Amino acid sequence: MKDSLIRGADIVVRSLIEEQAEIIFGYPGGAIMPVYDALYDYHEKIKHVLTRHEQGAIHAAQGYARVSGKVGVCLATSGPGATNLITGLADAQIDSTPLVCITGQVASHLLGTDAFQETDVVGISMPGTKWNIQVRRVEDIAPAIARAFYIARSGRPGPVLIDITKDAQVDFGDFNYQKCEGFRSYKPNVPVSPTAIKEAAFLINTAEKPYLLFGQGVVLGNAEEELKAFLDKTGIPAASTLLGSGALPEDHPSYVGKLGMHGNYAPNLLTNQCDVLIAVGMRFDDRVTGDLKRYAKQAKIIHLELDPSEINKVVRCEIPVIGNAKESLKMLADACSMQDHSGWIAKFRELEAQERAQVIQSDLTPTKAGLTMGEVIHQINSYKADDAVLVTDVGQHQMIAWRYFNYKKTRTQVTSGGLGTMGFALPAALGAQLHDYSRQVICVVGDGGIQMTIQELGTIMQTKAPVKIVLLNNNFLGMVRQWQQMFFDKRYSFTELDNPDFIKIAEAYSIKAQKVSERKDLQEAIEDMLIHDGPFFLEVVVEKEDNVFPMIATGCSVEEVRLS
Repeated sequence: MKDSLIRGADIVVRSLIEEQAEIIFGYPGGAIMPVYDALYDYHEKIKHVLTRHEQGAIHAAQGYARVSGKVGVCLATSGPGATNLITGLADAQIDSTPLVCITGQVASHLLGTDAFQETDVVGISMPGTKWNIQVRRVEDIAPAIARAFYIARSGRPGPVLIDITKDAQVDFGDFNYQKCEGFRSYKPNVPVSPTAIKEAAFLINTAEKPYLLFGQGVVLGNAEEELKAFLDKTGIPAASTLLGSGALPEDHPSYVGKLGMHGNYAPNLLTNQCDVLIAVGMRFDDRVTGDLKRYAKQAKIIHLELDPSEINKVVRCEIPVIGNAKESLKMLADACSMQDHSGWIAKFRELEAQERAQVIQSDLTPTKAGLTMGEVIHQINSYKADDAVLVTDVGQHQMIAWRYFNYKKTRTQVTSGGLGTMGFALPAALGAQLHDYSRQVICVVGDGGIQMTIQELGTIMQTKAPVKIVLLNNNFLGMVRQWQQMFFDKRYSFTELDNPDFIKIAEAYSIKAQKVSERKDLQEAIEDMLIHDGPFFLEVVVEKEDNVFPMIATGCSVEEVRLS
């Protein structure tokens, strides 16, 4: 339907409404001010959340996108506002998170003159976006936004940036919105090859020790039920990557644990003993493979992957199966025969028992005086809901929380995987919570990472988002300190932190807060936190030099996984 002429800024907002954007995370400034003026008239149709920093805005949009499965949206002004989005763009790009980021830009006639707050954000963001564009004419705004949403959510999801000059925002034009359904130069979906399925099924049906690794591609492809059905039929052991966690309930009989540098002992060690390795929606990250020269050389590899660029990029595969995991897993399950691999799975269980005796027991039920990070997560499991969302920052606490959090539902794992962005968790937890106020969102952070975006406590205060924040405080940059202990002769160079009074900071933001330093107080504090109606800040003082094991050191083989 064609309306009378309206401002470009109104076209921006109405286009977002047409795309059913629910929430915009952002921070106003001069070059984006016309859009913010337009938002004033549409506050009943679209919600805006004022974060305290643009990095907080984009991480919040990521958290919203990861939990909801929708496109996250954020706004920023030109210059420093736009450049403050770059870390989040790079994070979203490597973790395949769908975002549409809109930045204001100086007027067209000032481009290239070093005008106030002018920055070439299109050039800067190009390597960290799936697509970006600068819009200089009002008539190009709606088509750019339509294409941006289509690109962000289709195929392998990712972040898109639209930079709109100020004159395009204030000029008048027609509004006749047409959703993008595709265009010639972009083919996001490839039909699954029946021949590839037939070849893959033959390898799987004749394998003695098949092994499946699943990543976030299962979640992004909404293929959780297809994965479960495939495993139910074939009986193949399956392990998850960091971002794949939650795609399969951990009590499933085929589930054998987590992969990677700090994953479980058996899934890493037995990678080099399987005869057929089936990778589903994962990209063979270096934290999963370790030394590539010694990674699964004995196995024939089948790679189910939507993005053709990932095929043979890191690990060469015998049979590539390109396409959406939902379709390819269904076809593969139909082509495979019923199998019994209980003997092979028993080997995983034997090694699992060894890890439990040497690592897990002391992590979760310690006898030493100091609190461990693991027992905190263990206690959280006792009181959390089945669909509780775990949002973590980056470091030791991230690996411990991932190892011990009991994942039962999909889209309950939100973390910075590929980029490893400290400061991610607090705003990402905010975004996850604002998607659904009724759902438990548990934000686990370290004392280093939280201070990078701690100002977003102000956004939590203003929105009253009931995020449960668990600060595991060891007064160290823990993961770096662990490496310094193990590989740099305990030369703790600039990793010890003199921290502020976090409880006073939280209370200054009107957030209920409690500090625990003794085991006798932990259980009650966690229970109080999770039943509290509103945001809660729980600081737990943990041992200063507690380490995360198992561990595969950089450059080592998956066979060289250490238990201590």
